[in-house]
Amino acid sequence: MSDSITFQTCDACGHIQYFARAFCAACGANDPLTRTASGVGVVYATSLVHRAATPETRAEVPYMIVLVDAAEGFRMMAHGDKSLTIGDRVVATARDFAGHRVPYFQRTSS
Repeated sequence: MSDSITFQTCDACGHIQYFARAFCAACGANDPLTRTASGVGVVYATSLVHRAATPETRAEVPYMIVLVDAAEGFRMMAHGDKSLTIGDRVVATARDFAGHRVPYFQRTSS
């Protein structure tokens, strides 16, 4: 992963989608535009993980998984600071997690 979060918008219908596809998931139009997100959002849900899903993640537990409503209009799952709660305003950075670079959200004051 690069350190930026990308999403797509459809010129034909205006749909916003987080997972990159060659077509719009709403109307089927080809070639949605790829854009870079601001990294700003609001926490929708949190889950503190206490059990490693794989041997590679064993050293990382406990870790926080969050659903974030991005300012651009899509919802994404990512890692986050363990103190985050629903409704917190957050901003994304990137961190290493079990050998991969992943989005990581932290509380912001603005």
